[in-house]
Order: sequence, then C-alpha cells, then structure tokens
Amino acid sequence: MKKIGLTVNGRKHEFVVDDQTVLLDILRENLDLTGAKQSCDRKGQCGACTVLVDGKAVRSCLAKVAKLDGAEVITVEGLGTPDNPHLIQEAFVLAGAVQCGFCTPGMIMSAKALLEQTLTPSKEEIKKAFKHNLCRCTGYKKIIEAVELAGSFLRGEQKPEDLYPEADAPMLGTSHPRPSAMIKACGVARFGADYKFSGALELAVVRSTLPHATIKSIDTSEAAKMPGVAGFMTAKDIKGTNILKYLVADRPVLCAEVVRYIGDPIVAVAAQTHEQAVAAAAAIKVELDPLPVLANTDQAMAEGAPQLHDIIPNLCYEQPIKRGDADAAFTGSAAVVEGDFLTQFNHQAPLEPEVSLAYWEKDEDGEDKLVVVGRSINIHTHLGMIQEAVGFENMRYEEAYVGGQFGIKIDVITEGIAAAAAMHFKSAIRYVPSLAESMQASSKRHSFKMHTKMGAGADGKITAYANDITVDNGAYYSIGHVVVLRALWMIAGSYHMPTLDIKSRLAYTNNPWGSAARGAGPPQQIFAMESTVDMLARKLGKDPLEFRYQNFLQVGQAGATGQAVEQWPIFALIDAVRPHYERAMKEAKENSTDTIKRGVGVACGSFGIGGPGDASVVAVELDDDGGVSVFGAVADPGEGNDSMLTQLTCEVMGLTMDKVRLYTRSTDVTAASGPAAGSRITYMMGNALVDGLKQLKEAMAASGAKTGKELVEAGKARRYIGRKKNIEAKPLDPETGQGPNFETQVHAVQMAEVEVNTETGEVKVVKMTTAVDAGTAIHPQNLAGQLEGGMDMGVGYALREEYIAGKTNDWRSFKFPTMDTSFDMEVIILETPRTTGPLGAIGVGEMCMVPTAPAVLNAIDDAAGVRITTIPATPDKVKAALAAKA
Repeated sequence: MKKIGLTVNGRKHEFVVDDQTVLLDILRENLDLTGAKQSCDRKGQCGACTVLVDGKAVRSCLAKVAKLDGAEVITVEGLGTPDNPHLIQEAFVLAGAVQCGFCTPGMIMSAKALLEQTLTPSKEEIKKAFKHNLCRCTGYKKIIEAVELAGSFLRGEQKPEDLYPEADAPMLGTSHPRPSAMIKACGVARFGADYKFSGALELAVVRSTLPHATIKSIDTSEAAKMPGVAGFMTAKDIKGTNILKYLVADRPVLCAEVVRYIGDPIVAVAAQTHEQAVAAAAAIKVELDPLPVLANTDQAMAEGAPQLHDIIPNLCYEQPIKRGDADAAFTGSAAVVEGDFLTQFNHQAPLEPEVSLAYWEKDEDGEDKLVVVGRSINIHTHLGMIQEAVGFENMRYEEAYVGGQFGIKIDVITEGIAAAAAMHFKSAIRYVPSLAESMQASSKRHSFKMHTKMGAGADGKITAYANDITVDNGAYYSIGHVVVLRALWMIAGSYHMPTLDIKSRLAYTNNPWGSAARGAGPPQQIFAMESTVDMLARKLGKDPLEFRYQNFLQVGQAGATGQAVEQWPIFALIDAVRPHYERAMKEAKENSTDTIKRGVGVACGSFGIGGPGDASVVAVELDDDGGVSVFGAVADPGEGNDSMLTQLTCEVMGLTMDKVRLYTRSTDVTAASGPAAGSRITYMMGNALVDGLKQLKEAMAASGAKTGKELVEAGKARRYIGRKKNIEAKPLDPETGQGPNFETQVHAVQMAEVEVNTETGEVKVVKMTTAVDAGTAIHPQNLAGQLEGGMDMGVGYALREEYIAGKTNDWRSFKFPTMDTSFDMEVIILETPRTTGPLGAIGVGEMCMVPTAPAVLNAIDDAAGVRITTIPATPDKVKAALAAKA
C-alpha cells in the first residue's frame, strides 16, 4: 500500500492505495465524481473515462494511482456546471454533439486537452486527439464540429450567447438546445452505474459457455468461503414463473435445466463489493453436459432436428406475400437477375453496459415496494414481465439516463435478475456487468438468408420480385415474428412492384437470440432488395439512379400488402441528390488508379411509421404558473425525444421552453404507450401529446383560465389525456400476405462514394450523402444528428461489424466505428408535412440505417466490378471476389 496525494478539481486529497488501484475508481467510488464512465472493461478502448492529468488527456481506467502522487486531475465536473458551463461544454451543446451523453464527458476532456495545445486544430489533428474516444450515436461529425466551435469561442471569434436561439424563436424548425444536453455535457446526468444505495449488494452472474447443454451440477462451495459473499441464487430461488415473456414464454431469468446459447444465465452471486462478487462467480463450478447444437436454420428446420422448446416448434413462424403470377411475369420480362444474400448477427453496440439496479422503499400504505432501475425503452411492458417472472406485484420501473440502445432494450436483459436478487437477498442490488458479459447477455440483430429474383420489361419497369427469406431467431423468441412482419411490410421498399412472390420463415437455433436493432428487419431485406435493383439496372444498361426514379411507387398505388399510399414524396429526393451523383461519378473516374478504384452507389428507403393497431397515451396538466407538465412513457436514449415533446408543447401552447416539464421515466406517473422503437415516438406520442394539448387549450379558452388553479376554480379539469390510435390491426392474409400497413413513411435516397484497394481488398468510404424527407422538421440539428449516426452505423454494418458468439467480447473484436473510420457526410433535408403526423412531423431514427449498406455494396460493385452478397464486406471477401473475377 502507498499513500499518495492528488489535487482533483482544485481540491487536495490523500488516498492509501495498492499498486492496482486505477484513477477511475478513486474518482467514481471515493469522490463520487461519476462523469467519467466505464464501457470497455478497462482496456482503454472507449475513452469514456478520459480526464486531464497534469494537462494531458488520460484514460483513467488505465492510470495507476500509485504512479500519480502529486498530480493535478481535472474531471468534466471540474470544468463547468450546468449553471456555469465551460465554453467547450457550451460548444458541444450548441453543435448538437450531445445525444445519449454517455461518451460526452470523455469527449469534452479530450477536447480540452487538444485546445490547450492549439486553438486552431485541423480535422486531422482532432481525429488524432480523439483516437481513443468512441461514440455510437453521432457518427463523429458533430463532435468534430463541436471542437471547431469551441476553438472559435476560445479564440474570441464567437460567443455562445450569440448562437443560442432567442426564447421567442419559432418552435418548429429551430434547433433549441436539448433540455438534457447541458447536464450530460457537465457529467451530472445519472446513468445506471452512477446510482448508489446504502447497504446494496453487488451482483455477478455465471453464464453458459456452451450453446446447448443440460445443467448437471452447480457447485458454490468454494465460492461461499470467499470474502464478502452474501449468498447465491439459482432458478429454484425465484418465486414467480422465472420466465421473461414478451410474446412467447420461453426465456428464463435463470436457467433451471437447459442452456440454449452462449451467455444463458445460470447462477447469481451477491457480495459486499463488485470485485468480491466477480471473484466468487469465477469460483463457482458449473458442470454442463453438451446437447446437439443447431448452428443454423437449415439444421433447425431439418427433419428429425431436436426441438429447442416444448411449447413451440423450431420453425416458429411463416408468412408469404403473393400478388399476381410471378412465373408468368418473369417469363415475360426482358431481363431477370437473381442473387443469394446473407446478413450477419450484429450487436447493437450501445456504449453503456447492461446495468440494472433494484432497491426497496415504502409505498404510501407502508407496504414494501420494489423499485427497478434500468435501461428500458418500454418501461410498462418490462415492469409487467418482471412482476410475473419474480412473483411480486408492488413494483415500479424507472428509466435511468441511458447510454444508447439502438433497439437492444426492447427486451428485459439484466433487470429480471436484479429484481429477483433483491427479493431473494432482501436487499438493494447493483448489477453492473462487464462489457463482455453485456454482449453475451443481450439480444442481437437477426441474421437473414435470402434468395432474390427480379425482372423488368424492355421499358425499364420492374415486373416482378421474389424473395425467399429465412430468419435465424436464435435461442429465444423475443419479438421474432414482428421483425419478420416489418421486413414484409416494407419488402418492396420505395418501388411499385406489381407482382410479388415472397416467402418468409423464422426458426429457432442455438445462436444468440435476435430482437430489435435499429430498423429491425428492413435493413436486412433492403440490403438484398436494393442490391438486386442495382444488378437489374446494370443488366438493362440503365443508370442506377434513374432506374430507381422510374420505378418509384406513385400516390394511389398499392404497397406490398395492398394498402394504397396517400403521400410518397421521394421523387424530389432523387432530384436533390442528382447533382451530387453527377459530381461523384465524375470524381470517381478522375480519382481511380490501377490499385485504388473509386465507385458510387445509391440505394433508397421508405420506412414505415405508425403500424396497424398501435396506440399511445400522454397526459398534460396545466401548472399554477401557466406552464405545462407532460406525463408520458417516452424513453429518450439519445434521439432527442425531450426536444420533440418540449417544442411541440411550446408550439401548441405558445410557451417558452422553461415552462414545459417532462415526466417520462417512471411507471408510477405514466401510462403504457409502447416502446421507443420503430421510429414511432414522434408520430405516436407526438400525436397523443398534441391531442391532449388541444383539449387543454379548449378548456382554457372556454373558461378564460391561464393557470391550473384558475381552471379548477372555473370547474374544469387541469389534466387531460391525449390519445393516438392507428388503423385497425388485422393479421396479414395467411395465403396472400395482403392487409393493413403503416400509416405513413419517412423516405431517403442514399449515396456512397468508396475507394476499393484491389491489392488488399480494403474499402474506404470517402463520403456519404443522404437526402431525407421526414415531414416537418421540429429540430433540424437533432434530425441531422440521427441521419449522421445512422450512416456511420450502416457503414459499420456493411463493412466491419459482426457478433460471433464466444469470440466477440470487446470493442476491438467487434470492430466498433472510430474517428479513424469516420468519413465525410452531407445531409439534405426536404420537408413535406405529413397529413397524419403531429404538426406534420414523423420520426427518422432508423431511416439512414436502412439504405446505407446496399449503397456501400453497390458502390463497391461500381468501383471494382464485384458484387459482395454476404456482409460485412470484409477485405478478405472483397479480395476473394476480385481474385474470382480475374
């Protein structure tokens, strides 16, 4: 042990530490400075823990405190506060560089270190300074812009106050700072691991190392002797059903007899400290007896294959779409192309690990109430799942600030174990899993295997499209068939396809369980469809951009399931992209060499929003100062839903933003309204909000009241319930697949410019351009931020990222996007107000994920003349395709 002295944010401290203690622990545990975060299991991969040590950016998860005697440390909390922020913090807020906010403190401290060296950093210097800082939300563009803006502030060329919108600036179309942005920039927003409870036990879980096995024995005898251990919990200790049922009752909180994928939870241990719990978990001996492994859907659907679940067969869902005579249409086509496509299992990759907490409090009747704190985007559904699983009703779910999710939190992941442990041990519980465990514990983007066929006439019009789709659902159902349905609803993309022959099936395997991931179904099938469109255009000798324009769906024509579209504003997006396309094609020819081939690819997307039968509820209440409180289960893991709710309220009620109060994170004060998924929140919750506000305005107008107190005195209610209920939900016809579809769509045309190294097979994205029409733009900066982040994620999906069970365990093995892989981006926003949207607006969070991968793969083909049909398009695949072509 060694006594050392540190000055932290201007205050002197002394600590006695061993040679393994890292600075991150001193800051978070000893000083309660939780702005510095941990994502990467202390491997120095994520930069979320960055602080300044003697003026230099240091990853505090790696910095051994014993070597820092006398050092001066500055954390994000020491830089500024929400009431008195540093110019760099203001720059990040004003530039729109704060989305989920988990990476933001580390980013800001890296910016501080850089700007101490130079106030005029180049883009390359910024990228170099941020080489250790990861972000999943932004695509890095706005982070670079934030650093440049901070430099201008520090040089005295601009002032923050000159950039903040006026309080009376329009609420629609003005990028007012996000309500939550500054507390995130100052490191005081509380994420899961930032919560501390007196006397809480720390939890660790032993998970399966095999994809399919029976549990022969669990030996905790050695672990029980270890320091700090409070006890163990297995399936038999859980009082409820021990099943987390979303749609099908198949996934256990803890496995009782059988494990079905690598990562299935088996036994939990509670201890006084996190380190003690993890050590005890490592000492538990679990004996597994291997069972036959269903490694893919072919094995799962084979005759005589072992069935993974008793309640439902391996082939758990099928749905066709049949329209017209496909055989005749293909026979009569002037050109026909076919292709086989495969997409990977992929991790949604939020930076924050899957932290869950549970604690006890007394309710108003003096009864014990269990409070679960987690990362949910569907708090009411998750509350119900947990209540049934653990056998306890008096419970509340609270959403902490969430470090990204991208669909992963459609499911309960670790909250069930935390809640069960709180009951079993009769204690508050903190369950803070590692990144490696979070990757194992969570759902993944489904893998799709597809065979496509498309034909066109001599006039260039698409005649028919066929796609035979098999979806690997992994070990548990989750929302399985919903993902398939979403793919089917959008199977024709942006196009008029008069004849369709679509088959789809969903099968259980022993792979990680599939669930929601940004786009949830359409990104996989649109990759195949848009690649096939490109192949057909090239076979016909047509320009790929103009071929798409020629085949767009027209207003009044029916989409894939037979529902006619009422608005289809995609044609203007092609017109907006065309000059960029012509410039890119010219530059591709000019910049190609014998080794480096440049190409241009395009793809389109028309993403459905407002599904059949969807419903939402928002309550609004007039406060005594004339402000409005909004109550709605509207998760905001980074998209900017706080901006949407606030600015819509201000617009309808004529208020300034400081008069709007949001209550969105607790099941106690909100009603069930569905998940923050499917880009549905602006459309569904926004419409419900506007409905409630209109009722409130009518009551105020009728009574002349301007405050809640005056409303009550006039005999009126101060609280009104707004609702949005979509078209009637009916299943698709089991034979034809015809039936209701989405109420509206967001449209995009995406263009990729890439360089292919024909010697190494490496692909570099030079630039992505996206033109999007998402209706009325409430907050243009948030809108652009979603598009930029979606492009970055889509490129990773196309070129690098893949989750391989048992191998992918950190950000390097996952190939997480970095500043080094970032690229130039351009966003073009067109606004066609949607007739059914709240003040004309709709959502956009998933749109840019959908057409990105096919645009990139089409660009590779344009550059090098090779069609990659299995993603990610890694250098070895590209090199092999080039060799086969030669």
